[in-house]
Amino acid sequence: MSKNDPQHFYRHLDERLDEARAQGLFKQERVLMSRQGPRVLCDDGVTRINLCANNYLGLSGSETLVQAGIQALKDYGFGLSSVRFICGTQGPHKALEKRLAEFLGTEDAILYAAAFDANGGVFEPLFDADDAIISDELNHASIIDGIRLCKANRYRYKHNDMDDLARQLAAADSHRFKLIVTDGVFSMDGTVAQLDKICALAEQHGALVMIDECHATGFMGDTGRGTHEHHHVMGRVDIITGTLGKALGGAMGGFTAGRRELIETLRQRSRPYLFSNSLAPAIVGTSLAVLDQLTQSSELRDRLHANTAFFRDAIQKLGFTIKPGMHPIVPVMLFEAPLAQRFAQRLYELGVLATGFFYPVVPLGQARVRVQMSAAHSRDDLTQALAAFEQAGSELGILN
Repeated sequence: MSKNDPQHFYRHLDERLDEARAQGLFKQERVLMSRQGPRVLCDDGVTRINLCANNYLGLSGSETLVQAGIQALKDYGFGLSSVRFICGTQGPHKALEKRLAEFLGTEDAILYAAAFDANGGVFEPLFDADDAIISDELNHASIIDGIRLCKANRYRYKHNDMDDLARQLAAADSHRFKLIVTDGVFSMDGTVAQLDKICALAEQHGALVMIDECHATGFMGDTGRGTHEHHHVMGRVDIITGTLGKALGGAMGGFTAGRRELIETLRQRSRPYLFSNSLAPAIVGTSLAVLDQLTQSSELRDRLHANTAFFRDAIQKLGFTIKPGMHPIVPVMLFEAPLAQRFAQRLYELGVLATGFFYPVVPLGQARVRVQMSAAHSRDDLTQALAAFEQAGSELGILN
């Protein structure tokens, strides 16, 4: 076969896939046959306790939100068949942007089809070769890709290391504008960024601050506004990106929030906004209902934090190693990819849905099963899940 034959390309792909399987790095998809929730029906007919959804507030399968979505479908249709600036803006889009800005404590907000698009479309319109972006080394892939699309000078600081951030800010001092960008909560470890210290350093060095709040909006902080509320720095963060697809209902859609002139610049120049269809009316209407619910009661946040504290304490008492913290993301460390795969599979057999994470999603030697708490989990759900963890851990020789 000629090296230039197209079949050579497909054989190359097959070889790479076989290599991933052999190394225990091949990602399997579990098929659900029910709504998202604390327990889900899988395609083998078994209902399992679900510990791996970003369904922090338990709203993804909420009947109240289903009805809100149905009403939005009736009122505004299935889709817009247009981008926003042509004929794709409806009243609910503007209402949701206003509500998000109010909720987050900013002047304005802009909707995107996904949070990945929000991060992909924020840097290039705002910064160029005269500027500098200083990024945490463990920031989400969407931030990394967004920065790559921008001509600004790039600096990285060691993960959550404020001394190194100060060094990178000093190194970037000659640039026109400087932006520090960090995940508010890091999705693999559940680490909460030291946003109070980051804002203080930004003010010392005349820098702007951006946070990705995908794993914080809706439940972090006293009233669920996010990491900036948790660290008491509301009003000191310049750019907030986030998602509607996790705690805020679990569908899809992203946003960027900030000062009026910043958001207006994105409306004029942000390519994912200008060249993507409008967010579906059902998602917009449902998201408005979510914000109504969150501003009326703290019940779901309180339940989520209680479940998190219970599970973190219990899993350590069983002898598992977890990443320390207080976030509903609880990484149960297995370290080696094949072991993480086997452990997740054994949990599946024991009636628990949990996913192994390994390179390249996490660094080599840092494989884990990432557990995520939900307000929808009952204490019985978590007790049964812990029993499965104990049995699988004993069988595989994991427990300390």
